[in-house]
Amino acid sequence: MTAAHVPSVDLDGLMRVLGEHLYSTPTVAVRELVQNAHDSISRRRILSGGTGPSAPMIELRTDGSAHTLTITDNGAGLTDTEIVHDLARIGAGQTRLVRAATGDDGLIGQFGLGFLSAFAIADVVQVDTTPFADPTQRWRYRSAGGASYELIDLADGTEHTPGSTVTLALKDAQRDLADTDLLIDVLRRYCCLLAEPITVVTVEGRERVNGPPPWRDEEVESLPPAQRRAAWLAFAARFEPSFEPLCTIEVVPFGDSDARGVLWVQGGSSYGSSDNRRMSVFLRGMLLDDDARDLLPAWAGFVGGVIESTALIPTASREDIQRTPAYDSIRESIAETLIVGLAELARSSPATWQRITARHNEALLGAALVDERLFAIIADEVTVPSTQGDRRVSGIVRDGRVHVGTLLGGGFEETLFRALKVPIARGERYAVAPFVRRWCARRGVELVEIGTEAGNRAMFREVEVAGDDLRFLTTSFAGANEEVVTARFAPDALALVGVTDREAELKQRIEDDDAQRRIGLMALQLARMYTDGVEERPARRLYINLDNPAVAAVIAAHLMGNPHTGRAVALLRATKVMLDTTGGGDLVAALDVVTRTVEHLLESTTGTTVTDNSREA
Repeated sequence: MTAAHVPSVDLDGLMRVLGEHLYSTPTVAVRELVQNAHDSISRRRILSGGTGPSAPMIELRTDGSAHTLTITDNGAGLTDTEIVHDLARIGAGQTRLVRAATGDDGLIGQFGLGFLSAFAIADVVQVDTTPFADPTQRWRYRSAGGASYELIDLADGTEHTPGSTVTLALKDAQRDLADTDLLIDVLRRYCCLLAEPITVVTVEGRERVNGPPPWRDEEVESLPPAQRRAAWLAFAARFEPSFEPLCTIEVVPFGDSDARGVLWVQGGSSYGSSDNRRMSVFLRGMLLDDDARDLLPAWAGFVGGVIESTALIPTASREDIQRTPAYDSIRESIAETLIVGLAELARSSPATWQRITARHNEALLGAALVDERLFAIIADEVTVPSTQGDRRVSGIVRDGRVHVGTLLGGGFEETLFRALKVPIARGERYAVAPFVRRWCARRGVELVEIGTEAGNRAMFREVEVAGDDLRFLTTSFAGANEEVVTARFAPDALALVGVTDREAELKQRIEDDDAQRRIGLMALQLARMYTDGVEERPARRLYINLDNPAVAAVIAAHLMGNPHTGRAVALLRATKVMLDTTGGGDLVAALDVVTRTVEHLLESTTGTTVTDNSREA
């Protein structure tokens, strides 16, 4: 016969793991113990039929010399039976039982683990408690380490004030919690939205550390609009340590979301790649997560927020949120609230909206691509970087066209458009190219994307020439992997311009063996989905301007056999090198050609010889 075995539990080890490693920082223990006190007051209110203590109270005091922290409440207290079955048992707790029986959402505790946090910061934990149900009882629970405890009957035949006092003999490493300033900072972080009053006893007296947020404060709601906005901004500033909030947007329950709170736009300038999202989440008034940035849209890198909810479910440590349908509903609600709120600011607060667009222009370009409503309010307010500075898209329209380059920063494209005095939107910058595409599509404006085959056709009117002339021009001016195209374009003072075909260049890179080794398989497949539709062609085109007098003269000189044709070709080729800001060609050699051409011109017109000495002079 096989005997059943019950696995043994190392209680000391389990208590150490739960007490010391359940939470990311020992200061969370203060939050847990204050939450227990808060729930105790709520339980007393429920058990008494809704009245509760006339003056609910949670009070903390420290003793720096004794290295102790004491937390006192006038809540429901505990009987000896409740101490044995709830306080001293892992995973048990009165709060969860009362919530299950009453459905009260004001109760915070859930897992019955909060009291264990005391052993993360204290060598010895003592609880003196009087139950509301029988004020003549008085019990003391005392434990060192949590694995065992003693229970002492302190009843003396008289009635005591219901509630509990938890006294912590702090560990050496946690003695800084006996500093009242640090304690107040911890409480203001974790407990600032709790409904019941929390005070810390200081040398000067008592300091209140919590209060209702604006959305639960009737006094704030009754203020005139300007003062109400100031109160919301002041509240937001408490949670935004890095940037002064510019404005606030109230979060209200929407759809399946029960979240209430506030969003704000940060005052510091941001870039499209900036991610300064900041979101604090409170569960029934207790801080659950102060880095819940994923609840904000990815494009909102310039937004902060504080919300509270009863629908979110915490992890066991209550320092993170479980990704449940309620979580998804709140995230969707926040995104909608932000979009609607920004639209309302643009409509009703032009001065504030102008400050927002000035500080977060680049980030807003990306935001506008997420939602058509955002695009509608942002499209004519933000600027895009161009070769002539930052401009609204409407400000770079020329002859019914907008020009955008995706890989600017050198090359003949900029030379051409500098000569034409036409601005080019810098499409290589964050969100610029897709934003300009959408703007042109919505406004019915022609878009010319420089470096694409379609864009080149729009800029250069190709003209066929005789085969001999094309061969002459190709031999004279074409570089490696460069196709000569004869065309007519403005300005006619520009003889030739080389334009990189970005599509053909990408295809060439993708098909390179070395590129295939460096690019991941998935990325390579996605890139080829695009480049498979690009026909084989040289990666660079040299457009030769038939409207340019020098080009026409060189072609005519070649046909006539003019002996100076070679020198003229060399001069134009040198001009090509000097205009190429990508560094193609030998610049020194090109400059030398210009110098010698000037010498030849002077010699042929004056009959004198320019000596080396005169050149140096």
